[in-house]
Amino acid sequence: MIHITTKTFDQLTTTELYNLLQLRSQVFVVEQDCVYQDLDGKDKKALHVLGIKDQKIVAYTRIFKPGDYFEFSSIGRVVVDNSQRQHKYGYDIMTASINAIKEYYNTTKIKISAQCYLKRFYNNLQFFEIGEEYLEDGIPHIAMIYDKK
Repeated sequence: MIHITTKTFDQLTTTELYNLLQLRSQVFVVEQDCVYQDLDGKDKKALHVLGIKDQKIVAYTRIFKPGDYFEFSSIGRVVVDNSQRQHKYGYDIMTASINAIKEYYNTTKIKISAQCYLKRFYNNLQFFEIGEEYLEDGIPHIAMIYDKK
């Protein structure tokens, strides 16, 4: 079981920031072998949803209000530590992120840019594809929308 908390950039401790950046790098750069600019200047605008287990960040997303990233609210940098994926923490962190958008931004319309191999995972969370597949950082992605009231 994980404990989930939501924080602004300024509320993150230095250790939390280091650990979430380490997790993102571990999965997106090393595991997925994708060289890209993770530190994109958007973390300061985002709310950070941290999934913590045994005092370690094992799941994470960042969320944005409408207009900060897309026209609608959005969830990005969805990541779960490889050693913890069997526990289905992806569903926990995404559900918490959807709920945080409802609570903090008072909206239910959410857009994501999803890696194509995760379409079924996001479909299970009521996100549905819009448009055509595209490459983002050399990885096939598709835009998806959630609009469940």
